[in-house]
Amino acid sequence: MNGGFRYLSQQDVAELGGADAQQAFDDICDVVTLMRRSETEMPAETYVTLLGDRGKTYALPAKVGGRFNAVGVKWTAHRPDADDGLPQSMPLTLINRADNGLPLGLVESSTLTASRTAAVSAIALRYAAPRKVRRVLLLGAGVQAMAHLDMLGQLFPDLDGVNWWHRRPQPSINNTTANLPWPVHEYTDLQQALALENDAILTCTSAAQPLIDADAIRPGRILIQVGYHEVSFAAIDRCTRVVVDLWGDFCETSAKSLFQMYRAGQFSTNHVDADLGNLLLDGWRPATDDSVYFSSFGLNVFDVALAARMLKCATECNAGTPLSLFPASYY
Repeated sequence: MNGGFRYLSQQDVAELGGADAQQAFDDICDVVTLMRRSETEMPAETYVTLLGDRGKTYALPAKVGGRFNAVGVKWTAHRPDADDGLPQSMPLTLINRADNGLPLGLVESSTLTASRTAAVSAIALRYAAPRKVRRVLLLGAGVQAMAHLDMLGQLFPDLDGVNWWHRRPQPSINNTTANLPWPVHEYTDLQQALALENDAILTCTSAAQPLIDADAIRPGRILIQVGYHEVSFAAIDRCTRVVVDLWGDFCETSAKSLFQMYRAGQFSTNHVDADLGNLLLDGWRPATDDSVYFSSFGLNVFDVALAARMLKCATECNAGTPLSLFPASYY
């Protein structure tokens, strides 16, 4: 990874293939292997508050070896009370070489955040679903939901269809769904959507209170939670299998439903059946009559890996904005 220091904008990332679901899927699989080999590090996050009641900026450091050779930090401003027409979440990822520490670049990471999250969901759909997934219910119409819809179109073209629930009509949805390889049926009634015969439910909303209760849990179905607190404790408790991307120290602070349940004393770590390593490297699979809950926390080591790949691609293509930090001979 030579070529000096570069800044990649959101447009640069898009033009370099940052939304390519297969590449993100491959990156995640490689990083999970490196995690098993102890060729990664992922210290606990830290944060400082913004002015106001709820805003925070998070620093998420990580190191990943292998083809990525990167150490970095994802710096994300969460701006829930902002009223300026700009995104509520603003992530940037700073990357250095892992072997010698030289700074390589700064990457606008909203697209990569959505891509790596959707790629983890793809792993869950492929390996943690009790039965072959034919029909999916997608909840939400924000950035994460759109990334998941795109991922489904790229990696699961043989689905029978997708049922899509969102609170309000979205003017651009017809353009979004026009080129997908299967029909999309839209719903604004959540209970009607949940009553459908879906093999998988993907919750990609910003709900502050649970949308999914125990009556949505059925044998042979997987529930994948992407948002923070969309699933009730009763729904998690009814599932026969619980799978996570990883169980880490973040269980003590995360607002995710499963970790809230853990801190409330209603869930034990002994009840975690598998994580991504077990799915990809150990061949763990549920039974066909299991009901599976998958909690996607979102691991910063994935963010660093994807940003490193983008910078390598940018160097090869001479893309992005070069910035002069040091003489060229340092690189």
